[in-house]
Amino acid sequence: MLKLISATPSPYARKVRIALAEKDIPFELITEVPWDSTTQTPRHNPLEKLPVLIFEDGSSAYESRYILEVIEAKWPEPALVPADPWERLAARKVEVIADGICDACVLLFWERHRAPEQQSAEWIARQRRKVDGGLRALAETAGRREWVVGERFGLADIVTGTVLRYLDVRFPEHPWRSQYPNLVALSARLEARPSFAGSVPVPQVISDKVV
Repeated sequence: MLKLISATPSPYARKVRIALAEKDIPFELITEVPWDSTTQTPRHNPLEKLPVLIFEDGSSAYESRYILEVIEAKWPEPALVPADPWERLAARKVEVIADGICDACVLLFWERHRAPEQQSAEWIARQRRKVDGGLRALAETAGRREWVVGERFGLADIVTGTVLRYLDVRFPEHPWRSQYPNLVALSARLEARPSFAGSVPVPQVISDKVV
């Protein structure tokens, strides 16, 4: 059976969990805190990042975007990436935006872990601009359609839904719910799907010193 090393709040890992669930691919979920010295992540990913998908033969795939490519290649049905080349590119663009928002959120999260006198107001403002700009782009792309790209559920919906719920976990004070009602409606529809309901993110306690 496949194994997926995951962290409970990670939007990157959640994307993979949702894709596997949507394709009805069985896997063993291994939950870790990747920042702690007890993690086995370095044994399977030289970059020491989650998620990591471990195959039956012991080989692994890492970096969520690459893992999703592998999953789509090995298990093409049901397709999560549009067949139409322009829709496929549109979905990939949404993925880039969503990952960029998550990346900025991670940088903000660690900046907040520094002592108050060591935190950079300029750095925080820069990352917040990325988050806000990315959310505006997602809201414009999604519009008021049922699905973000095309006429069916797919990759663009997965990445959009995961970043929105991640904001609720790590930055509940962010006003995206009052700013973008169309994203609120989209998030509600997505979170009702079994694949989303079975992978709700929750915070983790980090024991080791990181910053």
